[in-house]
Order: sequence, then C-alpha cells, then structure tokens
Amino acid sequence: MRYKLLGRKTGLRVSELALGTGNFGTGWGYGAERDEAKKIFDAYAAAGGNFVDTANVYQAGQSEVMLGEFIAAERDNFVLSSKYSLPDSADAGIARAGNSRKNMVRSVEESLKRLNTDRIDLFWAHMDDGMTPIDEILRGFEELVRAGKVLYTGLSNFPAWKVARADLRAELTGSASLAAVQFEYSLVERSADRELLPMAEALGLAATTWSPLGGGLLTGKYRHSDEGRLTGLGTLVHTERSARETAIVDALLEIAAALQVTPAHVAIAWLRHRAARSATSLIPILGPRTRAQLEAPLEALQLTLGEEHLQRLEAVSRIPLGVPHEQLLEQCEALAGGKFSLLDLPSQPIA
Repeated sequence: MRYKLLGRKTGLRVSELALGTGNFGTGWGYGAERDEAKKIFDAYAAAGGNFVDTANVYQAGQSEVMLGEFIAAERDNFVLSSKYSLPDSADAGIARAGNSRKNMVRSVEESLKRLNTDRIDLFWAHMDDGMTPIDEILRGFEELVRAGKVLYTGLSNFPAWKVARADLRAELTGSASLAAVQFEYSLVERSADRELLPMAEALGLAATTWSPLGGGLLTGKYRHSDEGRLTGLGTLVHTERSARETAIVDALLEIAAALQVTPAHVAIAWLRHRAARSATSLIPILGPRTRAQLEAPLEALQLTLGEEHLQRLEAVSRIPLGVPHEQLLEQCEALAGGKFSLLDLPSQPIA
C-alpha cells in the first residue's frame, strides 16, 4: 500500500485505497456481522490501509459503533472519515435530515459518541439537499473545526458548481478550506470526467470515489447469479442495461482471463492507473461485505496493466463529454493558432 496527501491543500497522509464501511452491520438487513467486519478491517490494516470511511446513516449507526471499537487501540494511526445529511432512522423526522447547521451539530455529536472518539478527522456533508445555502454549511464546518471536533471537511455527492463556489468562499473569507470531494467513479460510471474530476484537479481537492466495482457489476458475477448487492440491497448497483455496460464486462472478463486474474483485479488496476495520471489525489473507496471480497482489490496493488489493455478499457468505457467539452476538443488546434502540438502545457490544470 502506498500513501498520498489528501489533495494539494493538506498535509494529511492517507493510503491509496480507502476502506468504506457501509457493510459493517446488518441494520439494513444486508451486511456483515461484527466478526466478519473485524476480519475485513484487520486485513485492510495489515495491508497498510489507514483511511476508513463511514457515515451516521450506515447500517442505522452500527457501522460507526463497530468502527469505533476496531480503531480504539490505535486511534491515531487511522484517518477517520464520517458524514451527515441523510436521516439515521426511518422515523427521524424533518429536523433530523438535510444539511442545516442544526442537523450538522446534532449529527456530529451523535457520531462522536458512536465512534467513541473526541474528533472526526474528515467530516462530510453526505449529499446536497438542494435547500441549504452553501454558506450555512461552511459556517457550520468552521465552527466544528474551531471546536476541535472536526479536522478536515469535504462535500460528497454535490454538483461541481456548488463545490467550486464553496471553495472560493472559503478562500476569500479565510475560513476552513475544503479538503476533498466524494463521488461515484468506476469503469462503468465515468460521468465525473465531465465536471467533477477536472474541478477537483484544478482546485487541488482530493477525490475519494465510491463504488469502484459498480456495485458488483465489474466483478462479472451477475453474468451467472443475482446473489449480492443486486438482490440483497437492491440499490447502488449497475446492470447491463446497454451495449456499453456489456462491452465493459466483456473486456474485463477477457483481459482477466488473459492475465489469469479476476475482473475485480483489472477494474481496480484501471482506477489506480487513472489515479496515477490525475493532477490530484484520486482514492477509490472499497466497500467489501466479506473478507474474501477485499482480497482482489488488495491484490490489484501488484497488478500493472499493459498499454493494449488500458486502451481497450478506455475505449469501451469512454462517455461523451457533452457541451462545451466536445467543441473545445474539436477546436483545440484552431484555438492555439494552429500550433497546439507545439505547446508545452503546465503539469497542473489551469483553473
């Protein structure tokens, strides 16, 4: 396991793969019992992992409770990430959901108790609620940072324009700056290539990316069985709904067979290659439900894909970038006065 800085705005060192703990517990009727969750955590830590991600809502709070127990003996060796926004129970009520400061303060206090710690290293707004002004979220973050209850902050599942506005506001006011963004990203879900990932690279925000295996689709297992998240959880799962998904799975299966590894090895290796080319830290969040499901992503740390395989995966997974990006690509030569090939471009994106 190698390590990265959490973006260009912090000195925080995190492992190149994060451990997502949404499956720690059975509060959703689907997940890992305590003993299996401990095996997953121990294997991740033994591999050198130090970046663990949870949320108040995961398994109705069970994930935070388990994680607090698992890290207790070595709290300072782990970077602990949690979130607020979504209701943590079916009867939570209107005041216990959303991104308001009231719900933020309540959520962080309850998370600290479940995690049995005095601070959360990286605290996220879990999702844009479409109502709370970004200034309110940032003021709440600033108060928590000043109180020492939160060290770094981030926005998860927010549109790029809101993140950019928040980042600028924090810079202009001198308040606690955002450290990272979080969004879904994998071979099968590359919408972030349009705005979110270029934004993160330009602003120096770390990008922690969830569902690196497309909810199980990229393991190839749904070709012969529905067992897994598809039927067990029934959400956050990709299926072969178009020729593009089928082509991606076909390519993964064929490349995996040629290299004598699993499709999951190949999917994670592609993400690591994409991360190596990124101008900021791109950190996949693994979400295993069993110890066995953690093996392939960890083993993929030793796999380097050849150029032929990378080109094939790029071709089958590429998405149209849309307006205005396609036009800019078409006109790049004209916009450089016919000398684009002679330009030495900066190593960092121009904001």
